[in-house]
Amino acid sequence: MTSGPAYDWLFSRTRAAGQTRGPQPARELLDRLGAPDQQFRTLRVVGTNGKGSTCAMLEAGLLAAGVRAGRFTSPHLHRFEERIRTLGQELDPARTLEFVRWAQREAPDAAFFDLTLALAAQAFVQDGVELAVVEAGVGGQSDATHALANVDAVLLTSVGLDHTAALGSTVAEIAADKARAARSGVPLLSTVTGEALAVVEAVAQEMGAPLHTPTTHPELFALPRPPALAGEHQRQNAALALAALRLLGYDDGLEAALAAPWPGRLEPLSCQGRRVLLDGAHNPAAAQALAASLSSADVLLFGSFARKDTAQTLAPLLALAPQRVFTVPGEGEATPPHDLAAQWGGESYPDLQQALARALELTPPGGTLLVTGSLYLVGTVREQLASS
Repeated sequence: MTSGPAYDWLFSRTRAAGQTRGPQPARELLDRLGAPDQQFRTLRVVGTNGKGSTCAMLEAGLLAAGVRAGRFTSPHLHRFEERIRTLGQELDPARTLEFVRWAQREAPDAAFFDLTLALAAQAFVQDGVELAVVEAGVGGQSDATHALANVDAVLLTSVGLDHTAALGSTVAEIAADKARAARSGVPLLSTVTGEALAVVEAVAQEMGAPLHTPTTHPELFALPRPPALAGEHQRQNAALALAALRLLGYDDGLEAALAAPWPGRLEPLSCQGRRVLLDGAHNPAAAQALAASLSSADVLLFGSFARKDTAQTLAPLLALAPQRVFTVPGEGEATPPHDLAAQWGGESYPDLQQALARALELTPPGGTLLVTGSLYLVGTVREQLASS
């Protein structure tokens, strides 16, 4: 587990009062480090859902093609250093501690995400990364990753209603912010559809970004076989990753990309003779994709943070499982599990260990327990199953 005074300080910078969002503070922090992002190329991945899976497939494909690749994603499941990988390896925690000491002296007011991005950029340069796969945090033009230089391509995975306070209250508004991650002359690849696609097309034309979609360039997005990651939505993510690899000339990495793992996304585990499915669906669009990929489960173990649209996230999952156990996903203000149990039917256990034990007890031998609602919940359950 990620713990200790240095990590405590770093995580305390999350959503600190008075912090400014956007690329400018990130740019200033990168410049304090000597602008390391100018020494490698970047593939920037934005979207509501599917970013992490797409990044995992891109990284695997690039490494297989012989590229000295790095990867920056968030959040982590177990260890902070999962967020930053160079040449296929997680960052050494000693380097995190060294960076935190620098930040406490030189950038004590910087935000958590900006600090993590700067640490990644520094590590990429130190380890000789040629091409970094970078997942945006929230939004496109309004995200810290918009500060990065030398972007070879921008990938837009999906658009749905999430982070509405920061990005807008409609799909069109959110699509516009994400699409404006585009840059003049830089390829913009996307698998979005419907209303969002119309917005993306307009923004791409306005900004002079060559747009590539399954309709305009079907050969780029063709899937020779399904990816190892389960779910129809992962086919879409795989098609996007393969399109970028092909467009940039890394065809040797296609098979490795399709075989890439990404824990906590419809991940099957076994415990006490039960099948446990872990999925980090934490917003309505992700929950809908999960429900479309799974016919049924015996028990649902669900927890969500209050800042999320819990009701709309839970709605498509209710029909999957006749029995439900509600809990708290982790640190932070949660949607009260007893309120969820009272409204939707089921049992509530604020203690996650008790909730998991009860959910497993309710699941018949050979049956399926679905754990979802938050990546933090999935990460904690994953640890408990590994130690049981």
